[in-house]
Amino acid sequence: MNPTIDLVADLGEGFGAYTIGDDTELLEIVSSANIACGFHAGDPDIMDATVAECVRRGVGIGAHPSFPDLRGFGRRDMGLTAAEVRADVLYQLGALNGFASFHGTKVTHLAPHGRLGNLVAVRADYARAVAEAAARVDKELIVVAQEGELAKASREAGLGVAIVGIVDRAYQEDGTLVPRSQPGAVLHHPAAIVERTLRMVCEGKIRCANGADIEIDVDTVLLHGDNPGAVELARLIRSELVSAGVRIAPLAEVMDAKRKAA
Repeated sequence: MNPTIDLVADLGEGFGAYTIGDDTELLEIVSSANIACGFHAGDPDIMDATVAECVRRGVGIGAHPSFPDLRGFGRRDMGLTAAEVRADVLYQLGALNGFASFHGTKVTHLAPHGRLGNLVAVRADYARAVAEAAARVDKELIVVAQEGELAKASREAGLGVAIVGIVDRAYQEDGTLVPRSQPGAVLHHPAAIVERTLRMVCEGKIRCANGADIEIDVDTVLLHGDNPGAVELARLIRSELVSAGVRIAPLAEVMDAKRKAA
C-alpha cells in the first residue's frame, strides 16, 4: 500500500508591510499550513488573509505558536515558566481559532515554532504546558512534534500526535536535530534533500549526521519557504513524492486514515 503524507509549511510569517517567504506559491504545493499567531510573526490582517486562502484552496490549518519574541523571530529562549508558556499558547491558539471560525473552518493541528519547538522536545514541563493548553481547548487537535517530551505529553493528554520530518535539517542519533550553531545543521543540496525525503517517507529511515540510519515514521513533511530556491525545492519534493506513488493529503486526513488502518 502506497504511503499517504501531509506536506506542511510555515506561512503567514510576515508582519505589517514586511513579508517572509512566498505564501502564494507554497499554497499551491502544501496540503497543510502552520500559521504564525502574532508572537514571532504575523498580525491580524496576515492571519485573516492566510486562513481565508487556506480555506479557498482546501489546505489544513494549524497554529504555530512561539515565544513572545517578535524581534528575534521566536528563536531565542525567553526564560519563561511553564505556566507562562501555557498561557501564551492559549492566547495564540485562541487568536487563530477566531479567524478560523469566522471563515467557517477550524484549527486542526498545533505545531510549536522555533526555540519553543526545540525545547518542548526535551523539557517535560514545557511539553506538559503545551499539551494541556491544546487538550483543554480541543481534544481533537493534532499536535505536530518530533519524538520526545511533547509527543509523550500529548499522547498522555489523549491528543493525536503527528510526527514531523524536517528534511533540510541534520538529525542526531537520538532523533533530535543538530543545533543550528553546529556545522552541517542545515542541508542545502536539493538532490540530497529530495533523496532524503523519499527515503524518509517510503522507507521510514533517515541518515544521521554521524552516518548511522535511524527509523522514523513520519506523518507530515515540513517544507521551508523562507530561503532562496525554497519554493522550487518544495515543488520538486512534491513532484518526486507523487512520482514515487505517495499520496498527498491534509494532516487530518492522513491521521484519520492511520487510525482506521491501525
